[in-house]
Amino acid sequence: MPSKTAPTAISSHLAVRPDWLERRREAALEPDLPIVDPHHHLIDRPESGRYLLPDLLADIASGHNVVATVYLEWLSMYRADGPAEMRPVGEIEFANGIAAMSASGGYGKPRVCAGIVGHADLALGAGVAKVLEAMIASGGGRFRGIRFISASDPEQAQWGATAVRPQGLLLDRQLREGFAQLAPLGLSFDAFLYHPQLADLLDLARAFPATPIVLNHVGGPIGLGRYRGKRDSVFAEWSARMRELAACPNVHVKLGGLGMRMFGFDVHEGELPPDSEQLAAAWRPYIETCIAAFGPDRAMFESNFPVDKGSYSYGVFWNACKRLAQGASASEKADLFHGTASRVYRLGI
Repeated sequence: MPSKTAPTAISSHLAVRPDWLERRREAALEPDLPIVDPHHHLIDRPESGRYLLPDLLADIASGHNVVATVYLEWLSMYRADGPAEMRPVGEIEFANGIAAMSASGGYGKPRVCAGIVGHADLALGAGVAKVLEAMIASGGGRFRGIRFISASDPEQAQWGATAVRPQGLLLDRQLREGFAQLAPLGLSFDAFLYHPQLADLLDLARAFPATPIVLNHVGGPIGLGRYRGKRDSVFAEWSARMRELAACPNVHVKLGGLGMRMFGFDVHEGELPPDSEQLAAAWRPYIETCIAAFGPDRAMFESNFPVDKGSYSYGVFWNACKRLAQGASASEKADLFHGTASRVYRLGI
């Protein structure tokens, strides 16, 4: 995320332009199909903007049958004091408060934040268990696991990613001591990294076959920097790694996030926002490769809102997903749109 002291920096998240988004409206396809949105954020920070429960509910009101959502960490709402390693527990408390508001029934049908994925510092090694236990206690029965972002690339500044992380982070012995604490507590691991790092995740998945791993954003095939104009070669490398990962039964994949700058798509540059047919055509090779490799029972569509809202609206996004799933059977659609997410995040839906 851009620094507050560097206003000219490129943001990795495209600016949301409500007036532009309003220029493209679509009626919901298959409006009765239940959807669990397994990946969204709630945000209230000066450098990132504001996207809270009313904003999410306004997007959900686009006509699709969103029955539940899963909150993904944003490294925010931390406790202001106490031991540094325990401060991320505050984000679980925040998300659980939103979930309790939603569960009251006073905010409509969707169970917002029915599952919660937070952040804990796995570099603490075995000591992270105390943090995870505190998150379980604070999560109201909704805390499901953590995301530990390892995405890092020498040219990431070109798409606005400013957090520098060590290469080979998922191979680190101390971090793996922390990772080993997840499975005994019944917790899962969400992974966000770029396609050149997929071999590291493969090694991790093989080393910990009992830990459910959810790969975010179709595995991060980069379309900028040294990969600009090399989509075919990137696709070949990425798809080979994804098939290797799919051989690990503990790995699942999220189908979304393609509205982020790093993927190199240019739909945000149009005079009009993209329609769902345009998005489906651009994304089809990636989505179909993931589904073919992992199967519908280990794949789930995700909105990644509000991060992807700079490229398209919530309603158009889900229409694009439904177009991509047109050839699927009823049971396969059920998995892709709600079943897989419900099983992985234990939502009981």
